[in-house]
Amino acid sequence: MLLAQTLACIGELDREAMARAQGRVDSLLKPPGSLGRLEEIAVKLAGITGKPFPVIKKKSVIVMAGDHGVVAEGVSAAPQEITYQILPRFVDGTGGIGVLARHAGARVVVVDIGVARPVDWPGVIVRKIRAGTGNIARGPAMTREEAVQAISVGIELSQAEIRDGADLIATGDMGIGNTTPSSAILCAMAGTPVDEAVGRGTMVNDEVLERKRRAVAEAVNVNQPDTTDPLDVLAKVGGLEIAGLAGVILGAAAQRVPVLLDGFITGAAALIAAGLCPRVREFMLASHLSEERAHRHMLTALGLKPLLDFNLRLGEGTGAALAMPVVEAAVKVLAEMATFGEAEVSDMDREKLL
Repeated sequence: MLLAQTLACIGELDREAMARAQGRVDSLLKPPGSLGRLEEIAVKLAGITGKPFPVIKKKSVIVMAGDHGVVAEGVSAAPQEITYQILPRFVDGTGGIGVLARHAGARVVVVDIGVARPVDWPGVIVRKIRAGTGNIARGPAMTREEAVQAISVGIELSQAEIRDGADLIATGDMGIGNTTPSSAILCAMAGTPVDEAVGRGTMVNDEVLERKRRAVAEAVNVNQPDTTDPLDVLAKVGGLEIAGLAGVILGAAAQRVPVLLDGFITGAAALIAAGLCPRVREFMLASHLSEERAHRHMLTALGLKPLLDFNLRLGEGTGAALAMPVVEAAVKVLAEMATFGEAEVSDMDREKLL
């Protein structure tokens, strides 16, 4: 089974490569630690890739799209039809992720893994598991088998991008109503109370917010997800695009390629992936802190620090695309900045700088 094989391939960070990268960082022409998080990122990328001097030449953003039966509970201010309607804008580059991915020099891969309507937009990869999930407030989102199938789609697509040369993978999502299952996953996987796990999503009003909280509470109560079994949680209260993104994360980690998480939805996918294989946390970078207030609980549970805090809440992978140049900057500092020795700075002058 692809999922089991992938989990078995996810290893540890390469400590030798990290030590060599850290030695290089410490010898660069600067006071120790003066480049802050850039230094941390460079060393982590060395550990992920197993290369003391990692290189980023090709970047991909994989956007998974799926619909959610729970919108029947009135949890979203936006109509479900938007999931279908916006996909061609991702492909032609006029949507948010299209613009920011183009700015970052990244390829966008758009996938229908569970859109309610039949999708025949040119450029959209159709790997539909089913036409939207069930209403989690009334029953399970999908079967366990469907959850595994959706994860496998993500694994296959991320590894296809890697075979094509991608050495940085970013996660993106599209699915009206998907903050609701993401909140339910947070409740189940991290034990976060419903009131703290549920936010306003697409700026819903107080009445809709209360419906969201009620839907999440009902989803957990009705489905009784096994919190020790990530696949059970995913199948009962998750989403197809969340499952696909969990697969993207696992597939990249198995190939020792870093994964840039986007916001709240991809955070839910990361919780599932980390539940299936705790080591996968080491292969993730958190691009930003979402405006969705519960996102910080996800990052805390994952042990990740966001690179940016821009009050973003669009999803689609936009935050991840925006953070790509920061990750590339860390790699370039490691490879291109001179050391004290290379710059022929004397030990006496070096002591003065330090």
